[in-house]
Amino acid sequence: MTIVQANRFSSLVGEIYDAAIDPTRRSAALEQVTQFVGGFAATILSRDAARLSIEIHQHFGSEFRFCQLYRDRYVELDPLLDRHVALAADQTMSVTDVIPSADFVATSFYREWVEPQEAVDLATVTLDTSSARTTILQVLRHRSRGTVDEVMRERMRLLAPHIQRSRIMGRQIRARWHTVDDLADVLDGLSTAICLLDAEGRVLHANAACRQLFVDGTLLAMVGDRIVARNTQTDKIFRGLFEIPTGVGIHSTGRRQIELATSADGHHYLLHALPLKRELHLPRDVAATVLFVQRASMLPSLAPDAIAAAFRLTPSELRVLMAIVEIGGVPDIAAKLGIAETTVKTHLGRLFEKTGAGRQADLVKIAAGFAAPFARPTGSGDGAV
Repeated sequence: MTIVQANRFSSLVGEIYDAAIDPTRRSAALEQVTQFVGGFAATILSRDAARLSIEIHQHFGSEFRFCQLYRDRYVELDPLLDRHVALAADQTMSVTDVIPSADFVATSFYREWVEPQEAVDLATVTLDTSSARTTILQVLRHRSRGTVDEVMRERMRLLAPHIQRSRIMGRQIRARWHTVDDLADVLDGLSTAICLLDAEGRVLHANAACRQLFVDGTLLAMVGDRIVARNTQTDKIFRGLFEIPTGVGIHSTGRRQIELATSADGHHYLLHALPLKRELHLPRDVAATVLFVQRASMLPSLAPDAIAAAFRLTPSELRVLMAIVEIGGVPDIAAKLGIAETTVKTHLGRLFEKTGAGRQADLVKIAAGFAAPFARPTGSGDGAV
């Protein structure tokens, strides 16, 4: 191989791997492969081990009707296809390895499928063989260039492992993209605001509820790629969530911290910070912490009954608990429910006893844990996160 040919080969290998990242480049890559090895049409196809099905993954140069004819009628007449089952990956084969050229041109496969495409010969190379199926690259040789030669064989053999690795990489990349997209859709359907932050506190991803929280701007907001709190109390709480305790190593997941913050318009929010396990070799711009922000509010159709059953609360105790979540102070609760402050304090003491909470903020956290996780439809009249 000359220097020019070596440079062309190197460039082609790059195109093959680029096609793994960008599927729209696969056709151009196969065209270049075909031309480089000395063919005019190429097909990547698989056949299952039981010889029951054939799948054409990609083709170039041949009219689509010839691909259909091959799959539906002439696959069983191809003298090369099933020979690859017993061959190692990247091993090249041409017709003369199986039958003499004179016998080949007399076959119906040659007369009815090869010759009508102005081809005179074909070569195949194994890309991958498993117990389930064999995948090959099939290249047709134009009659103007004569039968398959050693140069064509060698070039196909050299390219085969790169084509196969590119196919594997492409499948893995596409599977990862689908997984990430599906996960993002799931997160966007949750009512809890979820945000991924790197080790420097930069926002890497925010779900729909979190983005809306930033838009509302009463509790937290985005400035550049960082989160800022809207009041002093929330800022202190927010910063405290990300303080690393003394003695906690980089490999530790740390403990999950939960704090209660109040927005500028008086609503209560639970802030959860969950450190993620990080290895020493990982870059600092990968996700290091997950932040959860949830409005402390009740869902009338579900949460009260669940809480009452879990802690054996009386109807009066349950009403006080919900008022604590929605309103907060004893005087305001008494005014809202139309009862004496001493009565509220009595119910509050029983709530502490039954739930094990030691303060009202703990009751809010307990109650919020019974909220349904899925976002309510837009237009429900409640802008709660």
